[in-house]
Amino acid sequence: MKTSFAASIILTAALVLSACQTTQVKPPEPPTSPEVVGEFRKGTGYLNGYLDRKVLPDSLALVPPPPAAGSARHAADVQLHQQTRALRNTPRWDQAYKDVNLKFPEAAGVFSCALDMPISQEATPHLNMLLRRSLIDAGFATYKAKDHYQRKRPFAELGGTTCSPKEEAHLSKDGSYPSGHAALGWAWGLILTSVAPDKADALLQRAQAFGDSRMVCGVHWQSDLEAGRVVGAAAVARLQADPVFQAQAQLAKAEIAAARAKGLKSDRPDCAAEAAALKR
Repeated sequence: MKTSFAASIILTAALVLSACQTTQVKPPEPPTSPEVVGEFRKGTGYLNGYLDRKVLPDSLALVPPPPAAGSARHAADVQLHQQTRALRNTPRWDQAYKDVNLKFPEAAGVFSCALDMPISQEATPHLNMLLRRSLIDAGFATYKAKDHYQRKRPFAELGGTTCSPKEEAHLSKDGSYPSGHAALGWAWGLILTSVAPDKADALLQRAQAFGDSRMVCGVHWQSDLEAGRVVGAAAVARLQADPVFQAQAQLAKAEIAAARAKGLKSDRPDCAAEAAALKR
């Protein structure tokens, strides 16, 4: 009798568990529609990030103060800036200009050559949204330090033009340290590496080059880039705890696998030119 009763208890528990698993509600799929995600500021084209701004990494606590005038590090910054002036009107200068643009759909293609597959709203909607939303998280994370230090940019301190003259009026009023482009570029590289680890070397090389483009362009110092990458890595670490980001990353990983199964390659016509321009 005891054995029969125990068996019935086990059977009942199993049936209850099975019913719970059957009726369990699947969490909603992360949105891929820009209209659903929404713009962080209307008319900008930049979408809301995954993270509330209150939980973004504290860049002021993460990075040291920028190099002081007259210090060895500042002298190194100036020297590297002057060396990159020789790149004006070269393919590397042209690539730096291309890397200025953070607006989608164009910005989706930044890593297409390194990943060796298309990245777009149409071809890979989850991968596209992963990049588009994390842009704001990594970029905004730099502003606590950026606003505090209000470091002058190279072209504003030393004179001279940049690869993007239309940016200069705005950038002369925006702090240089840490670099937002370097932060989000490095964040993108780390995120893509997590969903396509077999392309890690190419992706991280492109991520570093994306930040370096800002020094080539004349709008950032080398130390700005280094600090930006620290903040970008911190933003990615924080994103790992966000369930929507994690769900979208898994779906992006599936999109990559599907694209490779179909034999799809990058649809960018300039991959060879990009590789030549970025060759070390």
